[in-house]
Amino acid sequence: MSIDNLISDLLVAIGEDRDREGLLETPARVRKAYLNELFIGYSQDPADCFKTFDSDTYDQMVLLKDIEFCSCCEHHMLPFFGKAHIAYIPDKKIIGISKLARLLEVFSRRLQIQERIGEQVTSALMEYLQPIGAACIIEAAHLCMRMRGVGKQNSVMVTSSLKGNFLQKSGSGYAAREELMRLIK
Repeated sequence: MSIDNLISDLLVAIGEDRDREGLLETPARVRKAYLNELFIGYSQDPADCFKTFDSDTYDQMVLLKDIEFCSCCEHHMLPFFGKAHIAYIPDKKIIGISKLARLLEVFSRRLQIQERIGEQVTSALMEYLQPIGAACIIEAAHLCMRMRGVGKQNSVMVTSSLKGNFLQKSGSGYAAREELMRLIK
């Protein structure tokens, strides 16, 4: 069954007239939005984000902060949006900074939960870049909390995924985590 037919049936199921002028092109518009924008991450491979370069002995944290993103929650198919901070400590390789934003897009443009996006980002960094550590901290507003359910208009969910050196509770790893937290404030 096509997306167009499903959306047309959904319009009828919620009590709409699918033949109303304003809704005639809605199924096609929804299909295009789903396949070309909202859920394009399903057709993208995170490995494509990893054209690497020699680090030339650079061994300090690389951080891209305040990366705007949007996604749709898998529970209600409602949007959530906010910003992410992605960091890594290179070992032998680095990637272009725009690739961190692209990696976030690959995973956020799917039906998701916020916690999984952070885990997927850091896991991909560890697998393909093999850094000393990787981190992804996400702050997001969820419309499923604002538009329905508890209706909390100003709530922001914060999640973190820390791997490698960022997980250490003492020594250089602890210092790296503290530096990251200071930098994203």
